[in-house]
Amino acid sequence: MLLLREEHQVIGLREDDFEQVVRDEWMPTLAKGDGARLLYYTHLAHGSGLAYRVVTYTWLRDGAAWGDLVERVNGGDLQKLSEKLDSMRHDVESKQLVPLPWSKLQNIEIEKVPTEPREHELSVYMEDTVWPFQGKLEEYIERSGAQYSSEYDKSFPDTPRILEIQAAYRTAFGSHRRREIVLWQKVLLHDALLNLIIEEMPQEYKKPGLWMLDALALRDQWQSRLLRTSSWSPLF
Repeated sequence: MLLLREEHQVIGLREDDFEQVVRDEWMPTLAKGDGARLLYYTHLAHGSGLAYRVVTYTWLRDGAAWGDLVERVNGGDLQKLSEKLDSMRHDVESKQLVPLPWSKLQNIEIEKVPTEPREHELSVYMEDTVWPFQGKLEEYIERSGAQYSSEYDKSFPDTPRILEIQAAYRTAFGSHRRREIVLWQKVLLHDALLNLIIEEMPQEYKKPGLWMLDALALRDQWQSRLLRTSSWSPLF
């Protein structure tokens, strides 16, 4: 499985038009092939970054499916739609992701992913992009699985979880920056998330043996983004 992550710099006046084309035209046309499906359509939450940024995640069965998608966009049934979307955005940046060995999500039952719009509640995800130090990528992957993913559930059993770590990815070789990890985390407690913004991090989270401190030996740079799903996003 590959995931194609795209960040669209949408023209402000065309924001609604862009979303409508993706929802009503791109998503069902994409699904006519058996190797690709739109999974997430999300907006970068207001106040948390650059304006009019849309992030989409697309499932690709494998490398061959990616090749098929390239051909469909470059000269096949998706070419005109791709040009139509280009007229509504300034640019788009993309990268391919593959699951880490410890990621809870290793594949997707694609038969269960809707290919037509279905209205549902909105969700917010925290997407953390992490850049391990040079020479520390593989160690970071191993230790984040052994420590962070299990520590988050077990270290503070009496404290309700703010986030649910649903998936963890690395960039596919040759597709983007090599030393990059992406964590996909659903926000469970919105009010508690607000506390992270307006309050200092409690010192008990920064003790030796806890990931908040120990991980600084492997990386000290990352970016968190709050992404809000649209009401029709296939997954939410």
